[in-house]
Amino acid sequence: MDKKVLDEIALSEDEYRLIVDRLDREPRPVELGMFGALWSEHCGYKHSRPLLGLLPSEGRRVLLPPGRENAGVVDIGDGLAVVFKIESHNHPSAVEPFQGAATGVGGIVRDILAMGARPIALLNSLRFGPLDDPANRHLFEGVVAGISWYGNCIGVPDVGGEVVFADCYSRNPLVNAMCVGLMRKDQLISASLGAPGNVLLLVGAETGRDGIHGASGLASRTFEEDRELRSTVQVGNPFLEKVLIEACLEAGHSGCLEGMQDLGAAGLTSAAMESAARAGTGLRLDLSRVPRRESDMDAYEVMLSESQERMLLVTTPGNKAALEEVFRRWEVPCVEIGSADATGYATVEDRSVAVAHLPVEVLTDAPAYRPTGTRPREQDRLAAYPLSEVPLPQAGPGQVLSKLLGTANIGSKEAVYRQYDHQVQTNTVAAPGSDAAVLRIKGTRRGIALCTDGNGRYCYLDPYAGGAIAVAEACRNLSCSGAVPIALTDCLNFGSPEVPENYYQLEWCIRGMAAACKALDVPVVSGNVSLYNETQGRPIYPTPIVGALGLLEDVTRHATSGFRTPGETVFLLGRGEVRGSAADLAGSEYLETVHGIVAGKPEISLAVERRVQELCRRAVAERVVTSAHDCSDGGLAVALAESCMASGVGFDGVFPVFGRWDAALFGESQSRIVVSTPPDRGDLLVRMAEEAKVPLTELGRVSSGGRFSIDGLVDVGVHDLSRAWRGALGGL
Repeated sequence: MDKKVLDEIALSEDEYRLIVDRLDREPRPVELGMFGALWSEHCGYKHSRPLLGLLPSEGRRVLLPPGRENAGVVDIGDGLAVVFKIESHNHPSAVEPFQGAATGVGGIVRDILAMGARPIALLNSLRFGPLDDPANRHLFEGVVAGISWYGNCIGVPDVGGEVVFADCYSRNPLVNAMCVGLMRKDQLISASLGAPGNVLLLVGAETGRDGIHGASGLASRTFEEDRELRSTVQVGNPFLEKVLIEACLEAGHSGCLEGMQDLGAAGLTSAAMESAARAGTGLRLDLSRVPRRESDMDAYEVMLSESQERMLLVTTPGNKAALEEVFRRWEVPCVEIGSADATGYATVEDRSVAVAHLPVEVLTDAPAYRPTGTRPREQDRLAAYPLSEVPLPQAGPGQVLSKLLGTANIGSKEAVYRQYDHQVQTNTVAAPGSDAAVLRIKGTRRGIALCTDGNGRYCYLDPYAGGAIAVAEACRNLSCSGAVPIALTDCLNFGSPEVPENYYQLEWCIRGMAAACKALDVPVVSGNVSLYNETQGRPIYPTPIVGALGLLEDVTRHATSGFRTPGETVFLLGRGEVRGSAADLAGSEYLETVHGIVAGKPEISLAVERRVQELCRRAVAERVVTSAHDCSDGGLAVALAESCMASGVGFDGVFPVFGRWDAALFGESQSRIVVSTPPDRGDLLVRMAEEAKVPLTELGRVSSGGRFSIDGLVDVGVHDLSRAWRGALGGL
């Protein structure tokens, strides 16, 4: 077989020989394209599948194990279930940022829709190179515009997320989109063909040439060559998607559906073949019935097109007319394109000519690889870096605080999220800018909290600790709102798994995540893996992104990050004193921003983390604390300043600082939460902390004078800090 052909569909010569061996013949062109798509890293999870089983996936609220359907499903009570998932659209966004990001939103929405759930919230996690590079700025502006355009048009609120900048993401942005849906748990729809004899209906947009080889040629290899890749990026139509959502939900509620699946990566090939595999059936497809945008499209293009806004519906012959009527009323195209059978084979015809006849089991059974990873040599060197020899900066603590608040990573992201409609559907209680978004569940007292989190710099320095911290911080943000973390979804963004050092990072990040999930008793119910994130041989930081879902039994009992009124007492949960050790500088934003160093060994105690989060949730539920804010990027001083700026109040800090002041104020040691209490509730919090065996430090008082002060170290106007913070993404 021509190596160029195999490279186009991201199959190796060994994989081609395996296909020939399993079929006992050479595959035909359409068949080879189908194998290339379904055996791609993006669809087949060849290098990650053996590792994903390390993640705990069971819990009392989990209704379906991961991998069985399009997204995770958890019970939230009152007969309701939340469906959610996060997925990447990194490579398409690198090629065509606007449409790449927009169709990433459209695709994740359809994953939720395919389960029968109404999409109620969007979140995203974004990574870019520094914005002083015009190419990175182009990617940043295009991605944000694409996300806002699609989400705003379909009427689903974008309620949270994160934006991070680092050199390693230059020309290789990460665009991870998360969608959350709500449904009655007894109305769950499976992505399965069901019984032989069932009819397959294709609904939605016409099929075009956009997105061909998106899963195999774009998402499953690195950017090493100067190729024209725009044809591999899909083009979205959010106005059609909005109507498609309503039509599919009505179809789901009609009782006429046997199954539903979206046409995402690998298009009709993936949707039909994976649905057949779930049912254990075969199928017949007649491609001549597929509506096409261009009359000269061949069967290969139709089977592999990733044109957007398309869904595959499965029904019985007797219910076919009723479903067709639903889509006729919504003016959404709906055509019969095939049926399920008992043969176990996928038979594909185009104008009465057979173009594929393959065993479904073989087609959907991609090989799995478990290479031996190699610990990167630089990891030991960076862990041993003499952080104690890093000099204190010449600038004072107040100047350092202003500088950090003005960086792109810590500064305000209002320039981004103000482009998103976060109030549509009128459920949003805590909006973007909070540690976690909070949404009410109409008709109940309950609410849900949502966030995305991940720190690639930590994972680069220590994959195991970084993976654990990603889970811990996501759950900590939920706990700051008062919500109990009940389930996670993840998107694992890494370089080429064929490089031993990259595979080591993937494996040990997953092991760290698994340890944190077990310690915090929170399962992973869905997710996505995005590998080959490299540009011209340079990989990104290993970047696991965690999307977290929390449950509030009473949505009125939630906290936000901003201090509320002067006179409140401010405490630090998780530390008995404010002490700065050089080790706390590991992987910190301060260390890179002020000293230009990325080094050290991040650490976390999961036992302490669990106790701190449990105490915070209890204090919020019992209304002992009025605000709670995670200490993360930028450390304690940044967390305190952010809590002041959120409500325009001041802070009078009276706590002593031991050791290095830079590490004490700007170090990023884990498991710390800044909280505030009414003046008469501080003693109660002290008693609760003693019972929970959680270290606690009184930091000071919320003030009305507009000054941010820490005794003997910092005295600066909150307005001045806010000006630096709000100008971080200046001009955007």
